[in-house]
Amino acid sequence: MGAGIAGTDIAIADNLTTRDLFAALAAGWRDFLAKPQYGLFFAAFYAFSGVVLYYLFMVRGEAVWLIAAVAGFPLLAPFTAVGLYEVSRRRDRGMEMGWPAILGALGGRGDHQLLLIGGIIFVGFAFWVIIAHMIFAIFSASAGLGEGMVFLRSTTGLTMLAFGGAVGAGIAFLFYAMTVMSLPMLVDRDVDFITAIIASFKALGNNFAVLLLWAVMIALALFAAILPLFVGLFVVLPVLGHATWHLYRRTVT
Repeated sequence: MGAGIAGTDIAIADNLTTRDLFAALAAGWRDFLAKPQYGLFFAAFYAFSGVVLYYLFMVRGEAVWLIAAVAGFPLLAPFTAVGLYEVSRRRDRGMEMGWPAILGALGGRGDHQLLLIGGIIFVGFAFWVIIAHMIFAIFSASAGLGEGMVFLRSTTGLTMLAFGGAVGAGIAFLFYAMTVMSLPMLVDRDVDFITAIIASFKALGNNFAVLLLWAVMIALALFAAILPLFVGLFVVLPVLGHATWHLYRRTVT
């Protein structure tokens, strides 16, 4: 069952269930175990970026910036996972593996479509960090306690964290809706990024409850993986990346 996108041969399923999510996770785990070197490489890049952000913000004493960056950091995960999609794609089709082919997938199919949507993701991350800092500045100024840990422990600080978290969740969900199917599609098919984004939104509309649950699972898993100095990312990110590919294959035909 499903509906197509006008003017294309892309069909979007409308009957996803939670069983599909767990099947995707199981397939993602198998891909990771089969080719762990690729998952560990991309996870290391993502984790290293997080450590650099942590070091810069803590050295400068900008705890608020650190909180904003950590909260928005999952926005970058889908683009980091593009190489993992290529690994899963090649395993699905029995194609040869190799670093040139896997890393080459980051550049897309030579038409810059993947790079364009990647640019949107990076701009979105920067936009979120700026918005978050503005929220923090407004709340801290009204409390008159500055932006340190004393403020963050105050009633106003906790209210600010709740409000900022809600805004951040909204922005993150928008980017999730935009990318959950579009990025693996751009790895898999010769389509433009607008068509891929439309397909992603349509998939979400067709399977809202299940894909909302998938978004929550991703957010909780990434948050838990980030807490122990980003160490958990070395398993969580590859498995989620591979699993998203398999969920895409179940959803888009």
